[in-house]
Amino acid sequence: MINFDNSATSFPKPEAVKKAVFEAMNCYGGNPGRSGHRISIETAEAVYSARTAAADFFGAEPDNVVFTLNCTHALNTAIKGTASEGCHIIISSLEHNSVLRPVYALSKGTCSYSVAQVSHSDSETLENFSRLITPHTRIIACTLGSNVTGQILPFTGIAELCKKHGICFIADGAQACGVIPVSLADGINILCAAGHKSLYGPSGTGLLVTDGKYKIKPLMEGGTGSASMEKDQPDFLPDSLESGTINTAGAIGLGAGIGFVRKLGMDRIYSHESKLCRIFVNETKNIGRVTVYRDDRVKSYLPVVSFNIDGLSANETAAKLSDMGFALRGGLHCSGLAHTSLGTVPDGTVRFSPSVFNTEKEVHALVSAVKSIAESAV
Repeated sequence: MINFDNSATSFPKPEAVKKAVFEAMNCYGGNPGRSGHRISIETAEAVYSARTAAADFFGAEPDNVVFTLNCTHALNTAIKGTASEGCHIIISSLEHNSVLRPVYALSKGTCSYSVAQVSHSDSETLENFSRLITPHTRIIACTLGSNVTGQILPFTGIAELCKKHGICFIADGAQACGVIPVSLADGINILCAAGHKSLYGPSGTGLLVTDGKYKIKPLMEGGTGSASMEKDQPDFLPDSLESGTINTAGAIGLGAGIGFVRKLGMDRIYSHESKLCRIFVNETKNIGRVTVYRDDRVKSYLPVVSFNIDGLSANETAAKLSDMGFALRGGLHCSGLAHTSLGTVPDGTVRFSPSVFNTEKEVHALVSAVKSIAESAV
């Protein structure tokens, strides 16, 4: 199979990541921060090295980097942990369910939320966010780039809005981190990232990176290896948000993934993956019955492209492509809001998302497969 579903999970993984995970399983079997023996200490040092790598990559202090299960875990922790009684939250019209669902759950209590429509125009998008701000708005939680269309939001402008109004800016960097430069210096207060996507780490890894300005209440309490005589959860990071044993091998592998991205260079990665998307878009434009969901007026896209073939549902197209040796994801991509905005409900789209390991030859082969399916579609 040729994997073009890297927006879900990047595969294959770099050799450095596989080596780091193998080494972790063989050499770092202790419980970090829990014991004073050599195995535990060496494991803690390896985990701290990964934490430092993430901190350097995103412009944070190492102690303000929290390892999570995935980006969804990080977003739930950030959103529910900063929400207060009666607060108002703003999200975008392109949100993944990992933002929408925790916000909607909070709205069943005393909180409320509004949805800012994302336009092809950055200035119009910013105006749509701005006009929704009320005296009770405490959080803006939004994606940096859509996992459906790849459209990049004007997140530095959104950050400026948040700073001006004293609002916590929580950013979903699941699709953007590792592809385009993202830093707390952009004005983001809490950045949530998936370790297993464009950071090339193992599955079951994610990050919550904070500037420390906003207190985050923990979703869970438990053993941290610190303040063990206290009944209350420690109030300092990362311990307050890392109850229980972390995914040690995953964290070490994620550190290696960040190292891989840093060594290769995001400019190079973005350039390569974007070129593959341009090839796909340009060649499928000439195929009848194929609709590609890209707007020439949009300023910038992540390397993600959604499309459909007339006469077939997205899942039918994806199944046919799978039979031909190509892995793409069909459906709603856990992003009902985005597909509602795109007008592709209820079937969704087929999503093409290459990685740095894909080649032009593979994309040309995919285009040929799409053309074959389109020509035979009833």
